[in-house]
Amino acid sequence: MIGIEDVNGPRRALSVFTRILAAGTVLTLAGCVVPNDGPLTQEVLSAGAGGKTYEIPQTKLIFDVVDIDQRVANGVNAGVRQGLSSTFGFGGGGSTPVIGVGDRLEVTIFEAGPDGLFSTVERKSTTIPVVVQPDGHGQIPYVGSVRFAGMTIDSARATIVDALKAKAVEPDVIVAMADNASRTVSVQGDVNKSTIVPLGLNGVHLSEVIAMAGGASKQPYDTYVSLKRGGRSRSVLLQTVIDNPKEDIYVKPDDQIYVSYDPQTFSALGQTEKSGKIPFNAAKLSLVEAAALAGGGNIATADPKGYFVFRYENENVYRSVVGDDRFRDLISRGMAPDGEGRYPIVYRLDLGATQSYIIAQNFPVRNKDVIYLSRHVATDLAKFLSILSSGSSAAYNIQRTARAL
Repeated sequence: MIGIEDVNGPRRALSVFTRILAAGTVLTLAGCVVPNDGPLTQEVLSAGAGGKTYEIPQTKLIFDVVDIDQRVANGVNAGVRQGLSSTFGFGGGGSTPVIGVGDRLEVTIFEAGPDGLFSTVERKSTTIPVVVQPDGHGQIPYVGSVRFAGMTIDSARATIVDALKAKAVEPDVIVAMADNASRTVSVQGDVNKSTIVPLGLNGVHLSEVIAMAGGASKQPYDTYVSLKRGGRSRSVLLQTVIDNPKEDIYVKPDDQIYVSYDPQTFSALGQTEKSGKIPFNAAKLSLVEAAALAGGGNIATADPKGYFVFRYENENVYRSVVGDDRFRDLISRGMAPDGEGRYPIVYRLDLGATQSYIIAQNFPVRNKDVIYLSRHVATDLAKFLSILSSGSSAAYNIQRTARAL
């Protein structure tokens, strides 16, 4: 009996170990999280303001999830993004320019008499060059220091005439702008020739100033124009300036214009055939076109009801999409804007609905959007069963090995 126990003891011990290992494998698989590449459709929906909120960290990220229908698509497409004209006004070329520091003037003084202060027998006038000094003044003989800065050409003429009436013989004056150095704008960045552009006496549009700098060096739909005036600045696509005359505003002296190449892109994630950052390569892009650029969805794993667009939206568009009452409710619950005053939102398109393919043609994709196609819940189940099957096979092989001992 002792000898038999000595032989069977290790066998029984291995059998017990095998059963424990098999049971442990099943329990471990049952409690683990199946590997995935993002949230399921229902998880995105429940993460909106209608469900739970995320802590990132100790800060509630409040956003709404909105189904894309024709009304929503129209509201987003018609939404006016804050541009140059809404920030600075359109301006105008009809305003009368004034003389500034650094301007070079030509002051021609006429006299009726043949032997006056500014006339001789040979000529009836004298032309005096004047450069406006940093203090805004310039010197005129027999008049003295004249403050030109801030004057119009006509007011400068009248000032000089009045000062000479008691000194010259029936004086008359012509003031001409020889060099308008105070009326310039700087154009830098991705243009063919960074330069200081003189504005002259007439109004000049933004597109004209960029043309004077040799034009943008890249395609207008991938080029941004930033204008800084005083303490404010705003950036828009050059394509927007070309397409929308209201954005082609008049520039003003001392404006700073910076042109930068920044290709429009969106990121495709999840069950799309092509993942990563994808360029627009066009002035505009609809959601249907973006889906095509991403190669469509993986028919074996994708959930057609879970096609999402993550973005930050301007307030006027947000209100148009969700309504004023809903927007105020989101704000009261802690929804906060980003650094540019935009609010987080998620749009959902149900690709299982036939009309979605028509609606998506009118839904615009924005620069830096994240497009995410969720996996189907059945995919997780299939993965789990596959892992469970692999674990069971491993346990079965161990048991067979134990019996053979």
